[in-house]
Amino acid sequence: MNTYAQKQIIPETDAHMTQRIMYGEIALIVAVCINSFAVVLMLYSGAGISAISSVPYAFSEVLPKLSLGTWTYIFQGLLVLTLMILRKKFVPQYLCSFFFGKLLDVHEMWINILPTAIGYRILYFIISYVLICIGIALSNRCGLPIVPTDLFPRELSQIIKKKYSIVKISFDVICLLTTACMTGFFLGHIKGLGIGTILAAFTMGKGIAIAGQIIDKYMIFVTYLSRKK
Repeated sequence: MNTYAQKQIIPETDAHMTQRIMYGEIALIVAVCINSFAVVLMLYSGAGISAISSVPYAFSEVLPKLSLGTWTYIFQGLLVLTLMILRKKFVPQYLCSFFFGKLLDVHEMWINILPTAIGYRILYFIISYVLICIGIALSNRCGLPIVPTDLFPRELSQIIKKKYSIVKISFDVICLLTTACMTGFFLGHIKGLGIGTILAAFTMGKGIAIAGQIIDKYMIFVTYLSRKK
């Protein structure tokens, strides 16, 4: 169980009477669904794709024979492999976290029905930014294997003993630089990155922390199996 979940499983006292217990399994499902939708919505807003999905997006543009969802699977696999190498051991729980890529392809199939006026696009970016912050905060607390792109900065911060928000922002910036270099070199212009992408990369770590603090005021997360015990 991750450290977030361990902190959440505490005796209910008067100070915590306002908190509700939420199963980690439900939190993970909600997080994956809203994050996959938010990533596609942010791209559709025209403000740029989210930093964590920018690298597989760049590959899907440079090598379009594979879909964004497929490249996301490949990118996630490399992140999981990197974590296992850093931990110097095989972690089977990491392998349970692949589901995000397929949902990206599903949302891409219908997202074009939404209106594209500038006012709507600004609204799409705001909604997607908030949803990603909430989704990652939920997944960090669910006590279960999470989406590798969310898992990587969380686990890396524990491995190198650095603050999560710092690792998250650094990870996002590296993703942006990789995307800019790939699309700029192979396509002749930078694609997929916009002012929204850059804004999100430098502020989302803090946004996730704020969302997490709000969630912690109202919810305590336990997994179904641990509750049964």
